Amino acid sequence: MNESLGHLPKEPIDRFTKPFLRFLRIEATAGAALLLAITLALVISNSPWANSFHAFWLTPVGVRVGAADFSHSLKHWIDDGLMTLFFFLVALELKREIVLGELRDPRVAALSIAGALGGMLVPAVIYVFLARGSAGMAGWGTVMATDTAFVIGCLAILGSRVPLSLRLFLLSLAIFDDIGAIVVVAIGYGEALNGWAVLLAGVGLTVVVGLGRIGARNMALYSLLGGLIWLAFDASGIHPTLAGVALGLLTPAHVWVSGQRLRAILAKASVPPAHEQRSATAAERENLRRARVATREAQSPIEQLERSLHPWVAFAILPVFALANAGVEIMPENFDVSVAAAVFAGLVIGKPLGVVVVSFLAVRLGVAAKPAGLHWGLIAAGGALTGIGFTMAVFIAELAFDDAMLNSAKIGILAASIVAAATGLLALAWLTSRSAMRAAP
Repeated sequence: MNESLGHLPKEPIDRFTKPFLRFLRIEATAGAALLLAITLALVISNSPWANSFHAFWLTPVGVRVGAADFSHSLKHWIDDGLMTLFFFLVALELKREIVLGELRDPRVAALSIAGALGGMLVPAVIYVFLARGSAGMAGWGTVMATDTAFVIGCLAILGSRVPLSLRLFLLSLAIFDDIGAIVVVAIGYGEALNGWAVLLAGVGLTVVVGLGRIGARNMALYSLLGGLIWLAFDASGIHPTLAGVALGLLTPAHVWVSGQRLRAILAKASVPPAHEQRSATAAERENLRRARVATREAQSPIEQLERSLHPWVAFAILPVFALANAGVEIMPENFDVSVAAAVFAGLVIGKPLGVVVVSFLAVRLGVAAKPAGLHWGLIAAGGALTGIGFTMAVFIAELAFDDAMLNSAKIGILAASIVAAATGLLALAWLTSRSAMRAAP
């Protein structure tokens, strides 16, 4: 049998698409795209085109139907609309890890949860202590979250030198961190609640659960419901990105078609031999249709959605968010040192301190288990990387600060993220090189 028949036929375009797809799968690429967008936003914001650049993001976009107005600024659609997909993806990753991945062990999951809690509470306490009595007190939530994309990008720079146990710890910690941050946004930075809209959002989520229970699998239907639920959240006073978290956690994690059933269905699929020169019969077409559905459904909905959404989030949504939000004057006229210093200290000092101390207490109390090979030095170095708070920190800063203090907060975030990345990378490079030297004969 010709071995090539076991693969899909090749086309000329594959010479270009396959290397490009391999490039997109490189972990560091997403961080590089985000860094490029941040740099571009900073350059333009400190150029003669700054006013036009900022005015562009305030362009109203939407529709008006009678008295109903669905118009928001372009920036609002990005921050509250597109970022909902980011949080949806984060929730999908969290559920997959809990149901199918390393977090199935409750004590291993508890270590990441403890690290995330410490990395949220300690920075907030440091921020409040430093900013007490000032107008910037409301910005305490800014220092609570970790930028998952940048942390993964930093780990990818060191490649295989970083132990898998540390990668899993930091990734799951960052996911718990982001979920916690969006809950903080919903509670601490929400608006007055609209009871009817909250009720409609609850009904929508209940319908999603019900459809899942009866086995409905139409993605178009779920997408429509997701859009309506988002609109209900948007009108409710609860931050609409929480809709993404709720829908992600409700997504089924198990496959519909087992491997055994898939093989049996594929065995029945066939097309007429070329020499017969006839159309497929109704039975043959039905077998092919069944094989197509079975092949798709041999992966869980979570895996399907992660695979399709990840490139869009990493290479479109997060860079666009950075372009719209990272623009800050490097030398603003009204620079609030206390806000910038509190943000910087919360991220650079508070995050690693909280991660290490609370994780250590959880292990000592027997609540959590530390995987073999993950020593406290690695956790401390990884904890330094959690001070990279760019995406979520800017996201919360936009809600917490008025225009007079927002630039100062963003400068603190940028400075802290640079220092945290450099500190964490240098510490990990040193620790992993020492481990490699000890392992060498």
